[in-house]
Amino acid sequence: MIKLKINNTSVEVPKGKTILEAAQTIGIHIPTMCHLEGTEHFTSCMVCLVKDAKTGRLIPSCSVPAMDGMELVTDDELCRESRKASLELLLSEHVGDCEAPCQLVCPAHMNIPLMNRLIAAGNFEKAIEVVKKDIALPAILGRICPAPCEAGCRRKQVDNPVSICLLKGFVADEDLTKENQPLKTPKTSGKKVAIIGAGPAGLAAAFYLSKNGHQVQIFEKNEKAGGDLLKIEEDVLPSQVLENEIQVILHSNIKIDYQVDIDKDKFNQLTTEFDAVIIATGNNPELANRWELKTTTNGIVINKTTYQTSKENVFAIGNALRSSKLAVRSVGQGKELAQILDKWFQSGELNELHQRFNSKFGKLRQLEFAEYLKESDKSDRHQPKNGKATGFTIEEAIAEANRCLHCDCRNPESCKLRELSDEFGAVQKRFQYDERISVQKSFSPQNIVYEPSKCIKCGICVRITQQYQETFGFSFIGRGFDVKVGVPFNESVEKGLEKTAALVAEKCPTGALSMTDIEEQL
Repeated sequence: MIKLKINNTSVEVPKGKTILEAAQTIGIHIPTMCHLEGTEHFTSCMVCLVKDAKTGRLIPSCSVPAMDGMELVTDDELCRESRKASLELLLSEHVGDCEAPCQLVCPAHMNIPLMNRLIAAGNFEKAIEVVKKDIALPAILGRICPAPCEAGCRRKQVDNPVSICLLKGFVADEDLTKENQPLKTPKTSGKKVAIIGAGPAGLAAAFYLSKNGHQVQIFEKNEKAGGDLLKIEEDVLPSQVLENEIQVILHSNIKIDYQVDIDKDKFNQLTTEFDAVIIATGNNPELANRWELKTTTNGIVINKTTYQTSKENVFAIGNALRSSKLAVRSVGQGKELAQILDKWFQSGELNELHQRFNSKFGKLRQLEFAEYLKESDKSDRHQPKNGKATGFTIEEAIAEANRCLHCDCRNPESCKLRELSDEFGAVQKRFQYDERISVQKSFSPQNIVYEPSKCIKCGICVRITQQYQETFGFSFIGRGFDVKVGVPFNESVEKGLEKTAALVAEKCPTGALSMTDIEEQL
C-alpha cells in the first residue's frame, strides 16, 4: 500500500492509484474537466492541479500516481489561482453563449429559447411553466411590454427578431383557457409578508412568495388590483385578460384587502406583525415620507442588491423606486425580491442573488447566419392575423417559434466549464485572442449537434468512441495549436457516433456535443 498525506490527512491506497483517486477515498473533491472515470488518463485541462507541499510544484492529480511519502495540498490560494488560470485559457477558445442575448437583456431573465423550442414542439403546457418561472403576468406583458428582449434577439441580424412577447402571451392565453386548474399548495414556511400595493411589482412578489410557502397579505388602496395596468386601453389590453390573469395570482393562498389606507401607525403595526413588508405602491413620495423612509426626488432609497430600505425588514420595488413605464422590470423585481426573501427566511442572512458565470461572444458574423439557420425557419417575422391584442393562432405561434436561432447552450445547468468558471471566478476575456473562432454547427439524425467552437479538446469524446469501437468515432485532427476534434476523413457526425451519440453528449463538459431533443433539456 502507498502511504501519503493530502491536506494533512493520512491516506493509504493500492499502488497504481492516482492522486485524484487517493483524494476521493477520503472525501476530498478535486475539480476536473478532461477526466472521465473508466477511460484512460488524459492530461489536458490542468484544472486538477494540486501542490506538492515539499517542493511547491504543481502536478496534475488525474494522471500522476500516488507515491509513498507524498504531502499534497489541494485547496490553497496557489491551487485556486492555477485552476482559475487554466479555466481562463480554456475559455479563450470557447465560443458560445451560456444564455442567449435575448435572455440576458430581459429584465425578468426569462429562458426565452427554451420557451420557443417548447412552443415549436407543440408543448404549450411545459412552455408556460418555463415562462411562469420568471414572469408572473405573461398574458398581460405579452400585450404591453415594449420587448427589450427582442432588441437582443440575434435573429434581427438576419431579418427581424422573433416575436418573443407575442409568443409569451400566446402560451399564457392557452393556459388561461383551461378550467379548474388545480392549485399546488406548498409546504408553509411560517413566515408572513405584507405587500402594500397590488400593481405589477406587488402581484409578482406575492405570486413567487406564495409559491415558496410564505403567507402573503396584500393591502391595496383601490377597489381593484392591477395598479396602472387598469388605465391601459381595451384594444391594447382587453379587460377580461387583465382580470383573468390577476385572479390566477390572487388564489386562496394569498389574502388581499381593498380600499385600505396605510397611515404611519398602520405601517408600524405591519412592520411588527409581519416578517417582511414590501412597498409596491408606485411612485408616491408622500407615503414614503409618512412612513419615515429615506427618499430622493426619484423615490425610495434602497440597497440596490437586496431592495432593503432604511428600515430593516422593509423592502421596496417597482415604481416606488423610480417612475418607469416598463412593467416587465417591476415584475422582474418582484420575482427577484421574492427569491432574496426566501433565502433570507431560510438562512437568516440577507444577501444579493448570485449572478452565475455567463460565457458570451457578441454579434454573429454574416458567414455564421447560415450555421444558425440550419435548425430555424427561414421565413421572416409572422404577424397575428387577428391583431396583437388577440395574439397568435396555434399555427402562427408554432411557425414563429421555429424562427428562433437557438443561440443559447442546451446544457446550461450541467456544463462543467460554466460551473467551475463560476466557482473560481474565471474571467472569460483574460487570454482571449483578437480574432475569435467562427461558429459551425453539425447535426445528426441521432438528435445531436456538434459545435467545434465550444470544444476545449478534453478528449472525452475521443476516448469514449475508441472504447466503444466506433467505426470512425472522434479523433484529434491536426497538430500543435491547430489541432481540432472531429470525425476523421471528413465523415459526418452521424457516422462518427453510430453507437455513442447519447453518451458523448451526456459526458461532454462544455455543450460542444449536446442533444437537440427538447425532452433532454427539461
